[in-house]
Amino acid sequence: MDTSHYGELHKLFDTNFIDYTSYVIRERAIPDVADGLKPVQRRILQTLFNMDDGRYHKVANVVGDCMKLHPHGDASIFAALVNLANKGYLIDRQGNFGNIYTGDQASAARYIECRLSPLARETLFNKDLTEFADSYDGRMQEPVALPAKIPLLLMQGAEGIAVGMATKIMPHNFCELLEAQKAILRGEEFAVYPDFPQAGAIDVSGYEDGNGRLRCRARIEEKNEKTITIKDIPYTTTTQSLIESVEKAARAGKLKIMSINDYTAEEVEIEIKLARGIYAEDTIKALYAFTDCEVSISPNLTVIRDNNPTVLSVSEVLRHNTEKLVRDLEKELTIEHGRLKEKLHAHLLEQIFIEERLYKRIEECKTYKAVVETIDEALVPFAEQLVRAVSKEDIERLLEIRIKRISRYDIDRKKKEIKEVRDNIKAVENYLLDMVGYTVSYLDDLLNRYGHLYPRRTEITTFSEVEARKVALSNLSLGYDRETGFLGHQVKARPEDCFPCSEYDKLLLIYQNGVYKVINVIDKLFVGHDLAWLGKVDEKLIFNLVYREGGQGLCYAKRFHCPKFILEKEYRLFPEHKNSVILFLSTGEGGRLRVHLAPSKRAQHNYVDCCFSDVLIKGVAALGKRVSNRPVRRIAELPPEKGAAQEPEPQPTLFPVAGGGGQPATEAAPEKSLGQSPRSTPEEAGDPTPGKGPTSKPGAES
Repeated sequence: MDTSHYGELHKLFDTNFIDYTSYVIRERAIPDVADGLKPVQRRILQTLFNMDDGRYHKVANVVGDCMKLHPHGDASIFAALVNLANKGYLIDRQGNFGNIYTGDQASAARYIECRLSPLARETLFNKDLTEFADSYDGRMQEPVALPAKIPLLLMQGAEGIAVGMATKIMPHNFCELLEAQKAILRGEEFAVYPDFPQAGAIDVSGYEDGNGRLRCRARIEEKNEKTITIKDIPYTTTTQSLIESVEKAARAGKLKIMSINDYTAEEVEIEIKLARGIYAEDTIKALYAFTDCEVSISPNLTVIRDNNPTVLSVSEVLRHNTEKLVRDLEKELTIEHGRLKEKLHAHLLEQIFIEERLYKRIEECKTYKAVVETIDEALVPFAEQLVRAVSKEDIERLLEIRIKRISRYDIDRKKKEIKEVRDNIKAVENYLLDMVGYTVSYLDDLLNRYGHLYPRRTEITTFSEVEARKVALSNLSLGYDRETGFLGHQVKARPEDCFPCSEYDKLLLIYQNGVYKVINVIDKLFVGHDLAWLGKVDEKLIFNLVYREGGQGLCYAKRFHCPKFILEKEYRLFPEHKNSVILFLSTGEGGRLRVHLAPSKRAQHNYVDCCFSDVLIKGVAALGKRVSNRPVRRIAELPPEKGAAQEPEPQPTLFPVAGGGGQPATEAAPEKSLGQSPRSTPEEAGDPTPGKGPTSKPGAES
């Protein structure tokens, strides 16, 4: 079988795909660092400039004219024009261009109007600095890049998805960008951060100069204990999407609200009424944790530079724009200097021609050639007064002067005009000698005239992360069925075997044989019948444990904080042995035990009193402190000593399992048997007899 055709087909696909990829990246999705615009935006602005007469134009007409430059249809042009107009810098709007707060769409193109803004007219266009290329059909000329004198890329921001890459550039504040450019020119340090039209607040600690991470928050005000109002929304959201996220969280039980209403018009206003028993402070935290009131944004500053895609930082883009601004202003001054020189040359020629009455010398000339030669010869003595050598074009312009103009010639007025031109030339030459100073003055002028129109809207602040687990409502009732061994919030169990939790909690299971593991809150799961303790994970929780080490048959007491874990992985509280078992387990700061020992003829007492406050808190893997050298029969918990400090109330996240070898230390019951039959007599309890010696002491700490 001939496979050569397959190789050619593969090569054809490769070539075409590369061409398509290059086109999408450079001509559709990624903005150019030179002027900060995508091709469709550049073509819209050029079309508006070509049509500009100071009045508003129907957007439909603008879109139609732009189609002469943009080969992708009116829908893409209209969408790009509305987006560009809503950024508020380059296009003046008239009519309904949609609402960036609510997400409402613009009216049809035939109903709305637009024109270039004064800022755009002043800073974007200069034919002398613009390189033009043929349009897609060769009928018109379009700019390769506009000579923008403001950092449009960072002012407006940009988003685009191409083949294999994307860009997400944040908008920044106009005044801050220009101030940063001034700092660059002066060699000073600078930093700029995003500023969004939706306002709100941002944490820029992870911005990393435009390629890191941002956290944006809505501005929420507490109207009263039962009503809160959202006044600003985060970037990338709308009031509609934010309300949907709040309603979704409410349906999931993550927060409780009575109603939510959107009163947004010119400003954002979303009012939330709270349910009974729910207060504003807690709800605001839940809104940040579970809804779009807080969003995370990952900027990606990918741009086209020198016809290739590249990733830059905000500082690099701003430095590039500043250097380009200096070059463009210098070119403008150089061109203006040349024009002024030509203007001065023309004024001087006209002055000499009229005041020296050179036009009288051509009265006897009979041919046009003789006339030109006569004037050329007549100007030779004045060559040093002129800016440059006299050309044939200069003589032809002199010959076009009408007699009427010569007869009304004003010598003083001409001198004044020549002086004005000379002053302008001198000023331009001074600017060219100090381009940094001239550029700073240019930026100051823009700030003075336009800065008040663009105040900062977004507050830069630092806010701590709201942990969802801490603010989540305990809307689930977790139950443990002792008979079946099932655990979960869909398990039906006795009320004393249930406790509230949220879906974000982690559950710690400790078994009688010393095995423990941590699991997520689940619907229903078989965990067995030999649980010693069950509760929610809490890093501050302290466990008090007495266990029998199966190898030697000795008992140890130890205390430890809630252990570290990997979900679903099994760990051990003590070394594995078939006879190792938990005898007592409680939580809290202390507690007293009476440990009943196996009878011994030599011992004065058959019990030992232990206090957990005497046991050091160590790691979960520590062996612990030996209780006695004799075997332990059973353990009972003693009431607190008289005058001892009251223990704190047990935490609601704890769920001690009855029969699992203990009760919480805060629920001490005198002489209550743990893990054994509750029946006991004073003799079995080992009550001390008068005249007997002291009780035996626990063994040394291992």
